[in-house]
Amino acid sequence: MRNPAEIYPAPDRESLIEVRGLTKRFNEVTALDDISFNLYRGELFGFLGPNGAGKTTTINILTGLSRPDAGTILIGGQDCTKDPKAAQQMIGVVSDESNLYPELSGFANLCFCASLYGMPKNEREERAGELLESFGLKDAAERNFAAYSRGMKRKLTIAAGIIHNPRILFLDEPTTGIDVASARQIRQLIADLHHTGTTIFLTTHYIEEAERLCERIAFIVRGRIVQTDSISNLLQPVQEKKVMVISLSNSSDKLYRELEAN
Repeated sequence: MRNPAEIYPAPDRESLIEVRGLTKRFNEVTALDDISFNLYRGELFGFLGPNGAGKTTTINILTGLSRPDAGTILIGGQDCTKDPKAAQQMIGVVSDESNLYPELSGFANLCFCASLYGMPKNEREERAGELLESFGLKDAAERNFAAYSRGMKRKLTIAAGIIHNPRILFLDEPTTGIDVASARQIRQLIADLHHTGTTIFLTTHYIEEAERLCERIAFIVRGRIVQTDSISNLLQPVQEKKVMVISLSNSSDKLYRELEAN
C-alpha cells in the first residue's frame, strides 16, 4: 500500500482538535502525563503505543466519557474541558468493545443508534441501509447481532459510529482480536472514510497498520508522548540504516524504549 500522504490530499492545516497538557491519574498511577497534540481537519492521525500506554484513556477523555485532572481540549473550537458534551454531535466513537444490542438485527441496531441523534425515521432507515450495503453487511441486515462473526460485529460497530455523519471519528484499536481477512477489510473501510474527508483519530499497537493508514502518528509510552511526526519522517532513519522492523502484536516495546530515549 502506498504512503497515505500520496493517496490523500494534504490537510489544510486547520486544527480540528487541540489538546494541551492533558493529565489523568488513577490513585497513584499517572495514566496520562501532560500530553499535547493536535489533529488537522481531514487528517488520519495514528496514536500508537503498547497496551496500557494510555491510548484508551485519551479517547475516553476526548469523547467525554472521562474527565481529565488537568489540561485543555478544544474540538471544533468548543472547549470540551469545561463541557465534555459540547462536541458530541460532531464526533463518532468506535470502542474496542461493542455496545450494540445482541438481540437486535444489524439494521435495527443502526436505526436505534441513528434515533439517538434525532434523525427522522425515514432518514435513519435510509442511512442504515446505505451503510449495511457499503460495509458488505446487506445480506446480514435482518440477522441478530449476536449471530455475527467477530469481523462482522466490528464492521457494524464502525457503521454505528458514523451513522450520523460525524466530522471526527475516534477508532480504538478497530482491528484487534479479529481475523486477518476482516482486519484487511476494516483497514480499507477506514481508508475509504478518510478519503471522503472524515477526520480520524486511530489508536493501534500495530506499527504496520499506522504506516499503511496514517499521515502522522504520535507514540505514547507509559502515559507520555515521546514523538510525533509524519510517517515519512519517522521511517526515514530506518530506511537510511536499511533496518527492517517487523511488529507482531505487543512485541514493539524495544522500539518504544528507543524512541523515548531519543
